[in-house]
Amino acid sequence: MNHKLVDYFRHIAHLSDEEAQAILDSMVVKTFPKGTHLLMAGQVCTEAYFVLKGCVRQYSIVDGEERSHGFFTEGEWVLSVHSMMNQTPADHFLVCAEDTTVVVGTEQREQDLYRRFPRFESISRMAMQKVLAEQQERFAAYLTDGPEQRYLKLSKTRPDIFQRIPQYQLASYIGVKPESLSRIRKRIATRGKPATSRRKA
Repeated sequence: MNHKLVDYFRHIAHLSDEEAQAILDSMVVKTFPKGTHLLMAGQVCTEAYFVLKGCVRQYSIVDGEERSHGFFTEGEWVLSVHSMMNQTPADHFLVCAEDTTVVVGTEQREQDLYRRFPRFESISRMAMQKVLAEQQERFAAYLTDGPEQRYLKLSKTRPDIFQRIPQYQLASYIGVKPESLSRIRKRIATRGKPATSRRKA
């Protein structure tokens, strides 16, 4: 399981066996129970997490209610990019939606690797650019898509999420109440049925 992080970096750049081993040797792996907050709003983000197993949900409090903004699962980085880069308080929470195992990354561990392998600095920069691009793409789509589009996109790109996240949290992610999510599901299911089935119904 720990090799998932090495595989992630190998998709970005070639790694020698020595470099791959250095990543493995530097890893700090932790498991957090469901419900554990990795980051609270108002805190400055000092750690980045690479998910080996489990799911982390990002949310904020709007008008006294939780509003989900993203779900991060195996093979993804979880961090508050703006907070970490600018050392400013985060405006959202990161919570384990399941029992979750992560590699914990800190700036100190990064610097130690950079001293031993200077090439890691450019590899890490490429990894961060990838994370930023993914987050910007997700955010841009969220602003332009309507609730049904968000639901359809999530079902196409992240079908496992529907088995891992409660309906009320999915509803908050796509921007509707749970009862509206049920109506969206029924409407999509009805459209997907053959015409003869609809007539019989």
